[in-house]
Amino acid sequence: MSIQSNLGKLARRYTNVLVVAPSGVMLLLFVYGFVFWSFLISLTNSRIVPVYEFVGLQQYELLWSNGRWLESIFNLAVFLFLFVAFATFIGLLQAILLDQNIRSENAIRTVFLYPMAISFIVTGVAWKWMLNPGLGIQRLVRDWGYESFEFDWIVDPEMALFTLVIAAVWQSSGFAMALFLASLRSIDDEILKAAKIDGASTFQTYRSIVMPLLRPALFTTVIILVSLALRTFDLMVAMTGGGPGFSSDLPTNFFYQFAFGRSRLGFAAASGIMIFVMVVIVMAPFIYSELRNESRRGGR
Repeated sequence: MSIQSNLGKLARRYTNVLVVAPSGVMLLLFVYGFVFWSFLISLTNSRIVPVYEFVGLQQYELLWSNGRWLESIFNLAVFLFLFVAFATFIGLLQAILLDQNIRSENAIRTVFLYPMAISFIVTGVAWKWMLNPGLGIQRLVRDWGYESFEFDWIVDPEMALFTLVIAAVWQSSGFAMALFLASLRSIDDEILKAAKIDGASTFQTYRSIVMPLLRPALFTTVIILVSLALRTFDLMVAMTGGGPGFSSDLPTNFFYQFAFGRSRLGFAAASGIMIFVMVVIVMAPFIYSELRNESRRGGR
């Protein structure tokens, strides 16, 4: 009985560990394990299949001297900033609108959330049709009699990247709205009533009371949107294919093309590792800032 009792105590004490352990092992093996393997491959001159003859950092030197890679990095920076900024801002505005107890709220919320149910491939194809100068918005407006109207961004090397931003914001702003709306609905009405009694305007109430309370939702939204932006591939492939030229190319497409299109596995692995490093560099400051704020609040 004593042995069974001790086993029962150990099981109760380490239940959480036992439940989480399988997921932790799978994470270590299939995520970080493959990241480590990719790093090893990036140190080789592997082409179609892995060849474990190490050449040091040669692939990284070639990568950062490649003009297409540098252009894809610049495109990612522009896309990341615009996508996260506009999706967050529009999602916040939508949430504030729905929080006013407007009529037909359920229907409007469904309209805002509907794009989330569509895959990025479908979104890319649909927006490609709409932005096609011979089939979409430009053709429609010209058929209405405005013959001089032009909206050919998707075939313009200077503007093609912004069409990706438009489509991505359209699909993801509803997700940001859902997070902000849930956070708004959790704010105690008594706080807002007290601010109104004290004479605070609506703008002052949102700036000084509501927005600080939305900080956790804002943090979560930015983190998830940044992750989506860094991993954007299917939307870009469906809409522009990285073109015209390489004007809307992104690092994920660069990795895919060299890994499977040009059979340069070591070179592609180096680009994949750099994408991973970029994710860490971009995400780490946000996570560190939030953890520090949490510890400060806990210390109080």
